[in-house]
Amino acid sequence: MSYSGPTDLFIDGEWTSSESGETLVTEDPATEEPYAEVAEATTEDIDRAVSAAERAVGREVEWRSLAPRERGARLYAMADAIEERKDEIIRVESRDNGKTPFEATLDVDMVIDTFRYYAGWTDKIQGNEVPVPGDRLNYTVREPLGVTGHVIPWNYPFQLAGRSLAPALACGNTAVLKPSSTTPLSALYYAIAAEEADLPDGVLNVVPGRGSTAGNRLAEHPDVDHVAFTGSTGVGKAVMEHASRNVTSVTLELGGKGPNLVFPDADLDAAAGGVHYGIFMNAGQMCWAGSRLLVHEDVHDEVVDRVVERAKSTPLGSGIDDDGRMGPTVSESQQQEVLEYIETGKNEGATVATGGNIPSEKDVGHFVEPTVFTDVTNDMTIAREEIFGPVLSVIEFADREEAIEIANDSPYGLMAGIWTTDLKTAHSVADYLDYGMVSVNEFPVTQPQTPFGGFEQSGLGREQGTEAIHEYTQTKNVNVNLE
Repeated sequence: MSYSGPTDLFIDGEWTSSESGETLVTEDPATEEPYAEVAEATTEDIDRAVSAAERAVGREVEWRSLAPRERGARLYAMADAIEERKDEIIRVESRDNGKTPFEATLDVDMVIDTFRYYAGWTDKIQGNEVPVPGDRLNYTVREPLGVTGHVIPWNYPFQLAGRSLAPALACGNTAVLKPSSTTPLSALYYAIAAEEADLPDGVLNVVPGRGSTAGNRLAEHPDVDHVAFTGSTGVGKAVMEHASRNVTSVTLELGGKGPNLVFPDADLDAAAGGVHYGIFMNAGQMCWAGSRLLVHEDVHDEVVDRVVERAKSTPLGSGIDDDGRMGPTVSESQQQEVLEYIETGKNEGATVATGGNIPSEKDVGHFVEPTVFTDVTNDMTIAREEIFGPVLSVIEFADREEAIEIANDSPYGLMAGIWTTDLKTAHSVADYLDYGMVSVNEFPVTQPQTPFGGFEQSGLGREQGTEAIHEYTQTKNVNVNLE
């Protein structure tokens, strides 16, 4: 093991071992070697963390009573602390998750921008005066929710933690962060940043643990006021069920089966590049992956040829190789699940245009070749289920109406892409797509100030943007009789 970063839980401003003394051993997905050993939070540790967070969010304590601008200054300081350790966090994320340093750099930069964006929000969270009849003053106030729980997946461990932590803290809440037991390391750097930014004890607690124990306890804890979860739709439903026992609100960012719609007038080279990036980035392990490619029949063969050529030439990185543009899947079980989906696609009649196997040049590591299927119909398993791997399903369409019908024929509705040079086509198709996010002539793309979330089975609520301020606050109405 070569990891030298933090390994303890962070509860109430202190680094501590777990109550049970148990640990989690993480693996480098590129080498299949143990990488780090960290404390494993139990239900008792979750209780400790929630208690600390509850004490820190009271009306008379330091965090709640800080002037908004001062709270913003603490978030700016957290962003600075993360930026100072940027190179170290990139290395850790790459080794712990398997993503390339190029991809990990994008993630860390996004977190820094997100914290700075929400730091600027702290003195702009306000209510409104409400016009009412009679001699009355009526107004609203937006208040913190209280203790927020953050259950983070393994595909974007650092970035997705920052996405929900920054607005939650900006709004005056406290937080208990539970990263995935598969990739727990980078989350611990938020605790370092909190220390250096002088956040009061208990405002941020970081407790790596298993979803079946620590995650369930956090979701069902009676003193947690909001749960933010990113992960599969199935687990998201379980989180919502746990939270519902206490009528706890949730933000759920769940699965996706994103389509990219390529029309005949599109810049085909740009479309091929966007499609390639949108499915093979992060080895396809993304809720917003463009895993379905819908192509007009007039340009089908040309687009497929361009995408296949790019897939074949994709450099596979080891997770610590700067030349790599696609790393391994996160674990052996994930690799095997992706390979099983590939076999299912073959058995259902789809054609492998490229890939479909473990790369012959990789003796170790959980790699899967960038894979493109053609002759796919939208009722096939590979076109309907979220594979969460580097597998693209190509579906041909004849006209605009058929493209929209195929795109919307999915249980998911997270992100869709449109490729066209006709603005009328772009806007009209976007209007008919049942997706929470639609991007024209680039895919995928998001910013801290743009809302992130989906329709249907892709989740509830929104992260990022102004919408996240509403997710992490509650409205109080005050009426004053002036007679």
